[in-house]
Amino acid sequence: MTGWATRLDALPRLSLIPEPTPLHAAPRLSAALGGPRLWFKRDDLIPVAFGGNKVRALDLVVADALVKGADTLVTGAGVLSNHVRATAAIASLEGLASRMVYWGAPSPRAEGNHRLTVMLGAVIRFTGDADRASVDAGLEQAASDIRTRGRRPYVIPRGGACPLAALAHALAVRETMAQCAALGVSPGCVVMPVGGAATLAGWLLGAALFAAPWRIEAFTVSRPASEATAQARRLAAASAALIGSDVNVDSVAFRVHDGFIGAGYGVPSREGQEAIGATARAQAIFLDPVYTGKAMAGYCALCARGAYASADDVLFLHTGGSPALFTTGMEAS
Repeated sequence: MTGWATRLDALPRLSLIPEPTPLHAAPRLSAALGGPRLWFKRDDLIPVAFGGNKVRALDLVVADALVKGADTLVTGAGVLSNHVRATAAIASLEGLASRMVYWGAPSPRAEGNHRLTVMLGAVIRFTGDADRASVDAGLEQAASDIRTRGRRPYVIPRGGACPLAALAHALAVRETMAQCAALGVSPGCVVMPVGGAATLAGWLLGAALFAAPWRIEAFTVSRPASEATAQARRLAAASAALIGSDVNVDSVAFRVHDGFIGAGYGVPSREGQEAIGATARAQAIFLDPVYTGKAMAGYCALCARGAYASADDVLFLHTGGSPALFTTGMEAS
């Protein structure tokens, strides 16, 4: 076993993911789209706190917090953040306190992930500033306040985008390759949404480390594709350094697509909602309006243009987010 592989497997974890998340075929949706055989990697079925890619990442991140003696998790994002909900849940599960910072003004109603975060007992504050970056200063202030009370905060970057999170997704690549081999499936392409870019970074790193045979296509949901690409590369490089690997992710074929964000991050789009409905009716799989719905809209559009004609199989990474379906924003759109 190589040095980086030993270090990767030795990373502390909470073992919140007791077994590989399923790969589910989507024959009816594949037929409707007229494209390759489509498969879903069901990280939405991780059996903790509505699951999702954020739980997979926190399996390593919160384990690190415990190793370092933290008693309070501090993080933040938007009011409907999957990451904030998952962090609050795992904090409760591990007997830790949690402090959450949201950008913007307080919401008149607690819905979706926000409602769950409140239910989980997290201490919440709003920055009062619509700039998403305002969360970053809020996290440092929250951590400082906690330290003055003699407690031990562990700050997780906005949205959970950090090198340890990316390493959790690199491990998911190895997991997925073993599943594909067992099923005799050979995806030519892996499709996913990209926001903070930790998931994409991890899949890029994992593809490079384990010589995955596919290309990766991501659909940005929050920032220009050029920024998402640069962020993914930075996180992948930082993650590789953590385990002492000098692998270069530029060897991995990948692309981030613009054009499917709609009116903005967290705002449901018409195309995204159509993709959510089509996926539900065909396969009884529920996507979310912030991430996977928009990524599926992108996949459907490119599939119609013949972009995946060379692939026999395509794997769609279902990153979770179902609580976002139960908000007035989704219902009214």
